[in-house]
Amino acid sequence: MHAEQHYLAGLDLAGRRVVVVGGGVVAQRRLPRLQSAGAAIEVVAPAVSAAVQAMAEAGELTWTRRAYAEGDLAGAWYVIACTSDAAVNAAVGAEAERQRVFCVRADLAADGSAVTPAVGSYEGLVFGVLAGGAYRRSAGVRDAVLAALRDGRVDDQGAAAATAEVASAGDETLPGVALIGGGPGDPELITVRGRRLLSRADVVVVDRLAPRELLDELPPEVEVIDAAKIPYGRAASQDVINTTLIEHARAGRFVVRLKGGDPYVFGRGFEEVLACAQAGVPVTVVPGITSAFAVPAIADVPVTHRGVTHEVVVVSGHVAPDDPSSLVDWAALGRLRGTIVLMMGVERLSQFAEVLQRHGRGADTPVAVVQDGTRRTQHTLRSTLAKVAADAAAADIKPPAVIVIGAVAALGESVT
Repeated sequence: MHAEQHYLAGLDLAGRRVVVVGGGVVAQRRLPRLQSAGAAIEVVAPAVSAAVQAMAEAGELTWTRRAYAEGDLAGAWYVIACTSDAAVNAAVGAEAERQRVFCVRADLAADGSAVTPAVGSYEGLVFGVLAGGAYRRSAGVRDAVLAALRDGRVDDQGAAAATAEVASAGDETLPGVALIGGGPGDPELITVRGRRLLSRADVVVVDRLAPRELLDELPPEVEVIDAAKIPYGRAASQDVINTTLIEHARAGRFVVRLKGGDPYVFGRGFEEVLACAQAGVPVTVVPGITSAFAVPAIADVPVTHRGVTHEVVVVSGHVAPDDPSSLVDWAALGRLRGTIVLMMGVERLSQFAEVLQRHGRGADTPVAVVQDGTRRTQHTLRSTLAKVAADAAAADIKPPAVIVIGAVAALGESVT
């Protein structure tokens, strides 16, 4: 028996067990909102995507590394069945029915006891839209309401105009690839244009550091391809990513390449643009807010400040300072009196601190390390160049983190 109209309700899942059966890109899209709701998430799957694995390793969820088995839903408050096997999803749905727990069937929404609406959030307001399974329609209305809220247009006429605009934009066929910077992590910090183009995608190729919550806003028919690159873990090679973009674009699909931060700031974005250009695939580049400046700002660390410093240098820590392939002049940075913003530098922090001191930077130079910047898990460590490596290890600082070295790193202490 299927309802002609669903009943909308808000669930308090904080601390409550939620079971997600399946660990691929569909699960990856659903997990961020569950995490934001404070759910105690358990993923049951023999294998998971790189992004889901990273969440498990960060302690954000529990991964039960095996196939689903009868009894896995005991004690659950909410269930999502999202494997690639319809029979498994049906078995999960059947057990959920017996347990009297609501279950979302990602593969066949009509056979689930719950459906996921198109969800929007704005300044503490959270709302959902259902359109009888027509997800692009519900997503269009959701986007129109968000646009009206952001623009200060909340009357019916403004909302209707925005809805019409979104609906007509959704019918537009776009060519090639859009290379979009997703910003530093908070989904509200993607640009308006980036979010608009993302809503029109047929295929989304996404990195680990791109805002994961944005994937949950996509219609179910959008193909999401995980190109996550976990530090010192598994990764899709750049050649494979380039080929994926080109093949889907040549097949007539509008492809969004969604990256964290800005695609041209240590994002290898221009390599993808060159590959597409050589293949005759048009590319639209949408800049993003770089983590190098946004993350320190959110942590009350200005990278420049009148009377303190007039210069800032952004450096990649991907390569060790003594590596022959390094293109960084560490001796010059040691003599620099301005601000150094070090990206991807957590794993080699002791080496960077040592080489800067060896070339003239004072041991008492202030340092701020901001982990998970702009997210609810953001944490800031304040130290000095001599002590920061030991302090970061003691605080269990892990990537992603932005490291700010210089006098400005101490300024934020006066406002915290």
